Parts: sequence; structure tokens; C-alpha cells
Amino acid sequence: MAKKVLIIGVASILIGIGINVFIMPLHLLNGGVFGISLLLKYLLGFKLGLTIFCINFPIYLLAFKFDQTYFINGVIGLIISSVMIDLMFPLNGIIHLPIIISASIGGLLIGCGVGIMLRNHTSPGGVDLLSLLMAKWFSINPGVFILVIDALIIVCGLVILKDLHLMYSLLTVIIVGFVVSILTSFKSVDIYI
Repeated sequence: MAKKVLIIGVASILIGIGINVFIMPLHLLNGGVFGISLLLKYLLGFKLGLTIFCINFPIYLLAFKFDQTYFINGVIGLIISSVMIDLMFPLNGIIHLPIIISASIGGLLIGCGVGIMLRNHTSPGGVDLLSLLMAKWFSINPGVFILVIDALIIVCGLVILKDLHLMYSLLTVIIVGFVVSILTSFKSVDIYI
């Protein structure tokens, strides 16, 4: 269990840096529950980690009903990643890069964090947890499922916020989906920290 917590911690740090250093300062979105929570932060000023935790609650009830192992691992991933995202908020704005580079690096870090978690049968919650369940039930690559849902969330963000620079969020989502797909594709290679 200590090893799993360490892996989740490292993955959560990657996600926290990706969101706080590269995504949030430019008001970009990610997909999934992260994206919905970012949208609520931009619109209403909600605390990001707490919002992520609250939105995930019904998804975790579903996981509890169908697979208690994923539920337990997911709760650990959710708590650690939500806390880490809020703890890393002071990093917001410490680096200023062109938006395309920031969107790319943010996507790479978030994708690595999520991919490491999924490889180790846990997740930061939301769509990632649903993707684990879907992969188990239907043999769908979790990265592909995440990519489709995340793209829909970005389109919704574009419609609600009416800010065209959010188009760069699609780059973030594509990179996250690509990295997660790569990290979860090779069943014979385990990723350990």
C-alpha cells in the first residue's frame, strides 16, 4: 500500500504542476472532471481541488457498486491528487511561456500523471475512473475514451466562455489522451516509480 501511495503521490505532483503552472495561468481547460472544475473556477472562483472532489462523488458511488477495488484505489487517487492540486496553487503564474508551449507541456505532465495512475489501477477520478471501468468491461483503451469525453468538455467550455484561445485546450486534451494511450497500451510493461 505504501508503494501505491508513493506512485499516486508522484503522479499527483505531475498533475498538480501541469494544471497550476501551465494550464490555469492561461485560463486553459483540461478535459473530464478537471476541465469541468477549471470551468467552475474561472466562472465562479471555486477552489479547484475541492470542486474536483465534490464532482467525483457520484462517479465513485458508481465505482463502489461495480468494482470495490477500483473504488478504493480511486478514492486514494482522488484525495491525494485533489490535495496536491490545491497545495500547488502557489505555483500558478511562476512560469510564462507562449500559450502553445504551455498547453503542450501541461498536457504532457497531466497525461503522464494520469497514465501512471491508470497503469497502477488507480486514477485521479472522474472520467479517468470511468475509463478504467469501461476498459475493464468493453476492452476499450482508456486513453481513447478520455480523449473523446475531454474534447466534448472543451467544446462546451468554448461555447460557455466564448474565448477562442481555449482552442489551445484541445491541444492539451490531445496530448493527455495520446500520453495516456501510450502508457496504458503495453500490458507487459509495468510503470513503477
